[in-house]
Amino acid sequence: MALTLRSSNSFFSQTQTQVPKPSDDSLPSIVCFARIKPSSFRLRAKNRALQEPRVIVAGLEASREELHPPLVAPQKHDDSMRVPVFVMLPLDTVTMGGTLNRARAMNASLMALKNAGVEGVMVDAWWGLVEKDGPLKYNWEAYAELVHMVQKHGLKLQVVMSFHQCGGNVGDSCSIPLPPWVLEEISKNPDLVYTDRSGRRNPEYISLGCDSIPVLRGRTPLQVYSDFMTSFRDRFRDYLGSVIQEIQVGMGPCGELRYPSYPESNGTWRFPGIGEFQCYDKYMRASLEAAAETVGNRDWGRSGPHDSGQYNQFPEDTGFFRREGTWNSDYGSFFLTWYSNKLIEHGDRILESAGRIFQSSGAKLSAKIAGIHWHYTTRSHAAELTAGYYNTRFRDGYLPIAQMLAKHGAIFNFTCMEMKDSQQPHHAGCSPEGLVRQVKMATRTARVQLAGENALERYDWDGYGQVMETSRSDCGNGLVSFTYLRMNKRLFEEENWRHFVGFVRSMSEGGRRQRLPDYDSRGTDLYVTHFRGIPKKKHVQEEALV
Repeated sequence: MALTLRSSNSFFSQTQTQVPKPSDDSLPSIVCFARIKPSSFRLRAKNRALQEPRVIVAGLEASREELHPPLVAPQKHDDSMRVPVFVMLPLDTVTMGGTLNRARAMNASLMALKNAGVEGVMVDAWWGLVEKDGPLKYNWEAYAELVHMVQKHGLKLQVVMSFHQCGGNVGDSCSIPLPPWVLEEISKNPDLVYTDRSGRRNPEYISLGCDSIPVLRGRTPLQVYSDFMTSFRDRFRDYLGSVIQEIQVGMGPCGELRYPSYPESNGTWRFPGIGEFQCYDKYMRASLEAAAETVGNRDWGRSGPHDSGQYNQFPEDTGFFRREGTWNSDYGSFFLTWYSNKLIEHGDRILESAGRIFQSSGAKLSAKIAGIHWHYTTRSHAAELTAGYYNTRFRDGYLPIAQMLAKHGAIFNFTCMEMKDSQQPHHAGCSPEGLVRQVKMATRTARVQLAGENALERYDWDGYGQVMETSRSDCGNGLVSFTYLRMNKRLFEEENWRHFVGFVRSMSEGGRRQRLPDYDSRGTDLYVTHFRGIPKKKHVQEEALV
């Protein structure tokens, strides 16, 4: 299969851009830039089955302006309305061996993203990879190679301090556990990880209950996170604020500030279950007991709610979450306040440390909040409560989080920006649009910047249109940036690439433009077709395209 990238301007006729449809969706792999006149410029890629993908770059001397002259006279836009688009890199960008995965492929993919108008990319800096060989033994070499590559293409980088496990959640395509020496400590003391009422342990992330206890070979988890971020700062000091534009600080499963209340591994939870409270490790229970003593009711500290149901139940199946349930009682208010405050305090402590480490570096800090939109239309908002967001019909659970982030000057990064209420199952009580509106108002009130992501992979214009709708500041905060999930082979397919390029251009205009005109989009795509052989060129440099 061949893949042809055409310049984003119309130097060819519409008939020139018609190509056969691909017969498969295998990964494009060879891209050719030939020394040719702008009027005939194109970039091709061919996939060789069962072989390492390659890109052939031959004598590329034209500047980006020559390759992408404007279709029409440039229009002036209000730059304050512009929403830069970043793209998440694959989860396995760095291998378990500590090398950059398919570096040639990455190089060519970054070139394509830059030509599409993307601002930059996001990558996870996995704790389980970087500090794998032992405490305070860091290996940043693969990330250094990536930073240089990103810089070469004139892109920016968002780096996630990923202190969580990869694997077992939506979209996890690989498995990256916590560092082996940390897992060894967990095996000795299983209470280091979150635990549900049945005693099920979750190894995705260290329990916040032991944040300040030296349980990791003489260091507290907060000290371990701080040392990791300090090592990153020292290694990449010269790139912070220039190439590395943002540090997203991981604070829980999937890098999100939340409890692992809806784990998908082993079929534990299925959408749209309410999830379960994660407060049964000995450290969390000790904290709950202390909180109950403080309010003079020791019985409240004996356990979490006994009638909160199981992972896959609905609110009305439980005594705690039903319409007139105990969530709205004095006990419910005590427990939910303690549970949610512990989460906010966890975020506050980590961001305080991150703020000291990256102070004056020029890089922005951000934190990711989960878009838990199911059962949002019920009174109790059960799925949000078990995740640690004390948000109900009568209480705004996102304003306190936004205020905590504002204290540290951190960006509030929120998911599910692409979702519409009408696309959700009626029985699940979903309202992603209502949730996004609430978050936009909370961030505006707290005077904190808001950024967005799509929760699920989307390639259609309807999904992009919803992101553009939510990106504007007509109601609450607009977005300061949007990070697209995720770069993979499907993104580079003909129709998907057309939609994506149009989306990036529209976001550069503040999300006001609904769609690329047909005559424009025809010259802005990555096309897939077949051809038999590649012209032989001299002085060929091999690269690769994801």
